[in-house]
Amino acid sequence: MNDVMKQRGLSANIVKWIAYLAMLLDHIAYVFVPASHPLYLVFRVLGRIAAPTMCFFIAEGYAHTSNLKKYMGRLALMAVISHLPYALCFQYSNIWQVWRVTSVIWSLLMGLVALTIVDRFSWKGHPVLTLGVRTAAVGICCMLAYSADWNYIAVLWVLAFGLLKGSKGKQVLAFAFGAVLYLVQTYGNGLLMRECYPLGVVLFLPLFFLYNGKLGKKSDVLKWAGYWFYPVHLMAIYLVALLMK
Repeated sequence: MNDVMKQRGLSANIVKWIAYLAMLLDHIAYVFVPASHPLYLVFRVLGRIAAPTMCFFIAEGYAHTSNLKKYMGRLALMAVISHLPYALCFQYSNIWQVWRVTSVIWSLLMGLVALTIVDRFSWKGHPVLTLGVRTAAVGICCMLAYSADWNYIAVLWVLAFGLLKGSKGKQVLAFAFGAVLYLVQTYGNGLLMRECYPLGVVLFLPLFFLYNGKLGKKSDVLKWAGYWFYPVHLMAIYLVALLMK
């Protein structure tokens, strides 16, 4: 039965592109759609799928990559490339002050760094020091992600999805914990309770359970399209908004 469900589920490629589409709709709504329009709420609710899905697949990538250094290097490169489109698209005035604001790709990178250190660092014969270094690494990565979209929450999600791989129940609990932190942070920063779109983060769970553990069609084109989609669509939205003005 489990094998049948895996065959019938969604591959990583399909789940990722569902998340990319949801993210595109979210950003279109944020920039172009008035908050009073019904589509604004629909698109922004759907957009909450993207961040946890990206975190999950960073952890999956860590588990399956054949070259961690190259994987981390690609993510670092995209974090640098994505900063300007992100700052321009969302109209931040000090676009070069990365310590004030930058994209979610930086948060994902910090999550990958934290996961790597916690999973691989061990000081033989010194369990207390090992725990201390791992804890410090997670804390530092969370602090370094402070200015990025989804900040420390993305770091903790990547870490949890990676360390708890193989136990869907524990992964769901870890996701729920991060979702609560996200809601507390979002509403605590002044978002009105009637703005219910952050609750859309729970829509990640259907995709999580439908994921069949398979990559799908292996293609360098698809792989790099996934990397480039984020900065390219942000820059496209910015340019369209600029032309409309």
